[in-house]
This record gives sequence, C-alpha cells and structure tokens, in this order.
Amino acid sequence: MKAHWLAGGFLIAVVVLGTAAANLWMRGGKEAARLAEIERSSCLPPVADTSAPHAGMVWVPEGTFTMGDTYYPEEKPLREVRVEGFWMDRTEVTNAEFAAFVAATGYVTVAERAVDTAAHPGLPAYMQEPGAVVFVMPNDVGGTGDISQWWQYVPGANWRQPGGPGTSIENRQQFPVTAIAYEDAQAYAAWKGRALPGEAQWEWAARAADPDAPATRDQPREANTWQGIFPIINEADDGFVGIAPVGCFKPNALGLYDMIGNLWEWTADKYEGAPGSRVIKGGSWLCAPSYCLRYRPGARQPQEADLATTHLGFRTVASGTGP
Repeated sequence: MKAHWLAGGFLIAVVVLGTAAANLWMRGGKEAARLAEIERSSCLPPVADTSAPHAGMVWVPEGTFTMGDTYYPEEKPLREVRVEGFWMDRTEVTNAEFAAFVAATGYVTVAERAVDTAAHPGLPAYMQEPGAVVFVMPNDVGGTGDISQWWQYVPGANWRQPGGPGTSIENRQQFPVTAIAYEDAQAYAAWKGRALPGEAQWEWAARAADPDAPATRDQPREANTWQGIFPIINEADDGFVGIAPVGCFKPNALGLYDMIGNLWEWTADKYEGAPGSRVIKGGSWLCAPSYCLRYRPGARQPQEADLATTHLGFRTVASGTGP
C-alpha cells in the first residue's frame, strides 16, 4: 500500500511539475513574442562627428590588475598584468558601421565565400556551402551536453542576413554586426587604422580600469543575458528576446557599453591548446546562471577563427595619448 502511495505521489508530482513547466514555457513564449513585436531598433544615438580623432571611442587608462578568474578551469591561473593606456570603441561595431566598410572596400566576409574544404575535410554537403552558425531555440532538449540541439549551421547566413535566407538587417542599423569571422574583424579594424584588442586590454577595459573590481558571480542587471531556463524558456526580463541594439544598458565607469552580455567579442589573442582558435570575451545574450556563466570580465573561451556565428561581434582599439 505504501509503495502504491509513493508511486501515486511521484506521478502527481511529475504532473504538477510538468504543468508548471508548460505554463512557464507558454508565459515566457508569449512575453517573448510580445517583446519581439515592440523591439527597439536603437538605443544610443550614432556618433555625430565621425571625422573627429577617436570619434566614438573611450580612453582606457594604463594600469596593473589581476587577470583571470577561478570559476571555470580555462580562466586560471590568476596573474598580474600591466596594460598601457589605449582608446576603445564605446560600443560593439554596428551593422551600419560594417556596411560603410563594405561599401568603401567591396569586402566579402568569410561567411559569404566558398568554404575551404581542403582545410575542413569531411564536412557534410550543407556545411560546404557558405554560411554561418545560428542559434535556433528548441522546444525541448535532452540535456545541455549536445549544443547542436540549439546551434545550427545555416547555408546563406551572413552579416546581411544573420538568421539565414529570408532574414535581413533592415531597420537594424544600430544593432551590433554578427556572423563575423576573425579575419573579417581584422579587416575592418585595419580599414579604420586600428586593431582588435588583446585579451588583457579587453579584460582591463571590462573591469573599467579598476584593479579592485569585484569578481562577482551574479547575473548582471545592466546587461543583455538570458533569463529563464536555457535554451527552452526565454522570459526576456531585460526587455530583449535576442540581441539588443548597442548601448541599451548603462555603460561601465569608463563609458563603455555592452562589455558584458549581448555578444561575445573577438580578441587578438590565440587560444592556447586550440589551434586555429582565438580568445573571445564577455559572454552573450545566451549566457544564463544555469548555463554559460561567462558574463564576467575574467571569463573566456575559444572560437574557431574561420567560423562565423550570430552570438559574436567585436570592437576595435587604437593606440595614442589620452584626452
């Protein structure tokens, strides 16, 4: 009798939890759909005078700090690093800025070119077509170990149509550009007479040049990250279902926007132990407390240099003297 009671209680609990999860999924889905319909197309006015020296950039003063973190193994060891002062873009490079570069140079991004099958033998036929990796929200997942449940290589996806054929960046000029491979980011930076930040530069800037910045584990309020159960329930409490336009959240103490969340960002540093990969920093809108707790300055992970994805962007830096 007791065993039957326990079994019955277990079934009731499963039904209750299942119903609660379904209600949460429906509520979150409806709210996400509502927010998508009223999504802002811009938050921060574009730079008025682009001809001014270091227009749209912020000065990051020199300093020494303890680089790294201890949450994930790849963030160790903690080490003391000194960084010279430099200028950094106040936001991630936008679609409008990248479009200006393409219009001036005729540049074709990696995601728009023929795939080098000699460098990547054994690819399935659909991955031999030009394209990029796109996040597709699943209805259900069997654990979070298999990222192919929500990441898909989509032929035809690129910076102009980041979701694949049929999508566009129309009315999204002030959104950060995505589907950008490392080579593309380098080319843009060179055109501007700048460079991509080194990992230490990026982390120092994300810490607002404060050597005593706390290594918090809390999900940031002033950043575009994932609220809900990743990757199936997106409650969008921060007001954005996906990527946000640049500058929608408060800047850090230096005046830099979106150093944490929204998009991962390329750095110039190679990722040790992962040939062909570079270090990316900052986390993205897909980072949640339950998965990818990398919305911290010290967080890092590798990214294949020739693979374009839609959760990754960049900003540039320039040397010089401070204001």
